Formats: sequence, structure tokens, C-alpha cells
Amino acid sequence: MEKIFIICVEDQREVLNAVLKDLESFEAVFFLEGCESADEAEELLDEIDAGGNYIGLLICDHIMPGKSGIELLIEVNRDPRFSYTKKLLLTGLATHQDTINAINSAAIDRYIEKPWNVDALQAQVRTLLAQFIFDQGIAYEKYLPYLDQGVVLERVRKGG
Repeated sequence: MEKIFIICVEDQREVLNAVLKDLESFEAVFFLEGCESADEAEELLDEIDAGGNYIGLLICDHIMPGKSGIELLIEVNRDPRFSYTKKLLLTGLATHQDTINAINSAAIDRYIEKPWNVDALQAQVRTLLAQFIFDQGIAYEKYLPYLDQGVVLERVRKGG
């Protein structure tokens, strides 16, 4: 049985812990992991992929020591192993140009500013995971309570 991971990348431990806490309800069916740097995230991505599992969603901060979150998202976007992975930029410090670069080069799926609204973050996660599951062709039934029902209905009507 495939495992679907949600990975959060944030260099500030207290912020990372807050994001992980806000998403802990998804742990009933998804695997939630946190990383404090782009390098750590890259190692985890390789490990998950090598295990035959999926990265359904990558949530990433922008400003981090070393490689920025946008640089990481661009690399993930260019890696064919992660062509279906959904990408969410969660940041409070991105400039207008940073955001344009993230959209154009990293093909981010969503952008949420810090401080975030928990309900809005969870709603975006439900939407992105539903899209990932249908794009990847994974049976959705066991994930159904954790997915955006509108996306599910739309995709089921279209035949997947």
C-alpha cells in the first residue's frame, strides 16, 4: 500500500511545529514530516521516493539559510519523480518578484501568507491532496474524509 506524505519545510522550529500541529488531523491517513532546511528536505524526498512512496504535498517557507524555499520548489518542479507533487509556499517575507518567480519557475499551486488562518490552510491542503490523488490515479476512497469534496465530486463526474 502506497504512503502519501505531506512535507513541511520551515527553518524556524516553533513555526514548523505550529504548521505540523495545524495539520495533525491529516495524520490519520497521510504521513506528516517536518524539515528545517532545503537540504534536509531533499534527503527526505529522495528517501520517500526510494521507498516507493509519494510526496503529495510540499509546504515550504521562502527565506531559509542556505537554499531558499523557492529554489527548493523550483528543483522539485523540475524533477520528473515529483511531477504530481503539489507545492504550497507559506511565507511572510516574499517580495513581489519572489512570488512571480515561484509561480513561473516552481509552478506553485498555492501561496499563503504568514500568519496563516488554520481553517484556510487546512482547506487548501484538502484541495491540493484531492488534486494530487486524482492526478496520480490513486484510489481515493480511504482518503475521502480528508479531501475537498468539491474536487472529489468534480473529478468523479469527469471519470477520474
